Amino acid sequence: MNQFLSQSPILIPVLVLVLWSLVMLVWMAAARLPAIARAKLPPEAGERTAELAAQLPKHVQWKADNYNHLMEQPTIFYATALVLAVAGLGDGINIWLAWAYVIARILHSLVHATTNVVTLRFGIFLLSSLVLTAMAGHGLYQLLS
Repeated sequence: MNQFLSQSPILIPVLVLVLWSLVMLVWMAAARLPAIARAKLPPEAGERTAELAAQLPKHVQWKADNYNHLMEQPTIFYATALVLAVAGLGDGINIWLAWAYVIARILHSLVHATTNVVTLRFGIFLLSSLVLTAMAGHGLYQLLS
C-alpha cells in the first residue's frame, strides 16, 4: 500500500464514495437520456431540472435526485475525513466510522434509485448522519486532547 495511504487509510473510503457518486452519475444518465428520447422532449426541456423532472417518470427522476443528494451532505464527510487524514487521525475508530458512513450512503442510494421507500431511505439517512456526527465529534475530541 502507498505510504501516505498507510498513514491515512481514511482516504480509501473517501475515494470509494467519490467513485460511487460517479456510478450514480452514469446510472442517472443511462435512465434519463432514454426517457427523454421516449418522451420526445425538445432539447430545451432540460433547461431547469425541476421542469424536466415534472415531464419524466418518477423512477427515472429518483436517480437524479440521489445524485444531487450525493453532492450535498457527503461534502461534510469529505471535509471531516480530509481533516482527520491531514491530522494523522485517519485510522482506528475514525476509519470504521468512515466506512460505516460510505456503506450507509451506498445503501441510501440503492433504496432511493430503485424502490424509493421513503421511511427506509430516511432511516438510512438518519443513521449515516449520526455516524458522520460521531466521526466529526470523535475527530474534534482527538484534536483537542
